[in-house]
Amino acid sequence: MALLTDTERDQAIALAELSYCNPFLPERIECEREILGSKFVETDSAWHKRSDEETHRPNIDLLTAVAEDLADGLRKRLKKGADSDSMDRTLYETVVLYFLYNKYGHTFFQYIEQAYGSPGAAAGPVRFYDKFEDDLRRYLAIPGVRFASLDESGHLFACFFQIRRAFHHIYDNIIGGSPQSAQLRAAVWQSVFTCDMRRYRRGVYRRMGDITTLITGPSGTGKELVARAIGLSRYVPFDTAQKTFAADFTDCFYPVNLSALSPTLIESELFGHTKGAFTGAVKDRAGFFEVCSPYGSVFLDEIGDLAPSIQVKLLRVLQTRTFQRIGDIKNRRFGGKVIVATNRDMEKEMQEGRFREDLYYRICSDIVRTPSLREQLLGAPEQLENLLFFITRRVVGDEEAEALAAEVRRRIDEHLGPNYPWPGNVRELEQCVRNVMVHRAYEPPRTRLATPRQTFLDSVDAGQLSADELLKQYCTLVYADTGSYQETARRLGLDRRTVKSRIDPALLSQYRPSSG
Repeated sequence: MALLTDTERDQAIALAELSYCNPFLPERIECEREILGSKFVETDSAWHKRSDEETHRPNIDLLTAVAEDLADGLRKRLKKGADSDSMDRTLYETVVLYFLYNKYGHTFFQYIEQAYGSPGAAAGPVRFYDKFEDDLRRYLAIPGVRFASLDESGHLFACFFQIRRAFHHIYDNIIGGSPQSAQLRAAVWQSVFTCDMRRYRRGVYRRMGDITTLITGPSGTGKELVARAIGLSRYVPFDTAQKTFAADFTDCFYPVNLSALSPTLIESELFGHTKGAFTGAVKDRAGFFEVCSPYGSVFLDEIGDLAPSIQVKLLRVLQTRTFQRIGDIKNRRFGGKVIVATNRDMEKEMQEGRFREDLYYRICSDIVRTPSLREQLLGAPEQLENLLFFITRRVVGDEEAEALAAEVRRRIDEHLGPNYPWPGNVRELEQCVRNVMVHRAYEPPRTRLATPRQTFLDSVDAGQLSADELLKQYCTLVYADTGSYQETARRLGLDRRTVKSRIDPALLSQYRPSSG
């Protein structure tokens, strides 16, 4: 008797692909569709948090049931001595792990919520581990068959917890349904697990702390949220004897805003100091590089503002993993991960001598770029309403969020228009919400308002205009500068009558140079 029928093998292979794929890419949804067929419940092309979020996703429940049925059937056959090769046994093991991950997913989520709600809770024993281990043994402890996962239950438990934690931090903190937002979530997932989760689970998880993550993007685009999602989602080993994790994940992220501190204070924050090392150093102090555990992360915001003298010291930390307190000669070891962020053009900073090239090439092994709000809305204009709801809920709470979001949307439509570029990004949108809540008004600085000409260029850059609309607006723009049909026709290589027929009087007054 063979372990798997052809149909079951195809199903198991599809579940294996689903188990290891990036959950924030559209491929995840396609895997679900392939497995569930006609039972698949239509959803968005990629996972993202919505303002009308349901309490659960029906496809996950259906997939869990499929995996459980398949695992139970194959387990019975294995116990009866069914013939199986290593590939079939690996597929069975993967199906079991997928089922167990989903079975305990909500329990892990409750544990995460409890950890944030009760300081120190994540440092105590994890009471549901025994039940998890019993389930693992029930499926994998089969006489005459060896499964590697049974020998690494602690590592498996730690991986499950990390995956659930990473999904929680990425899904809840990086919102938006635009293609750019989906790409950002997928990129952050890769920063945590790499692009190959099988390889990650086999051993790369031990080395991710050696990889520095560089987050780039305009101000106000959520770079610190990305840093937190990565830093709070790191692998933390699980001790099966003590039934505890090696560190409290809620206490493993150490942010430093480099632009807000003097060089002396930055050095003290990062490296620590000894008593008397400088004026005001009245006692020994450990810095973040010292207190950060091997499973933690130090986040350096605005890395482009770092003084050259400290750049040298940071380079040494990244190269040798050692450092010294200010005023001390003792080498100390840093075992955590470094995450940095900047809104500057690092190539320009290096060319002009403000940032060391050797340091840059130590921090660029993993680059994540946060998109501007303008980019997100060009890709999905309807997402403005979704973003407003999340912001208003944070500002005024659930009861008032919907009404305030609608009020802010009206204000934007009436006074800023659909093409307002949001130069301050999400941070500006948040302040717009607060302004409307307090004063029922929001007036951005006039220097930041989009001109009609800039709006036209933005539309061209985003590919939003039809060929007919492009020709009409371009003819009008050039005619606004020349004031001559003949000169406009000459510049554009068109017939004079064609130019005349394409001029839009309403746009003409806006495009004239005196109009901005």
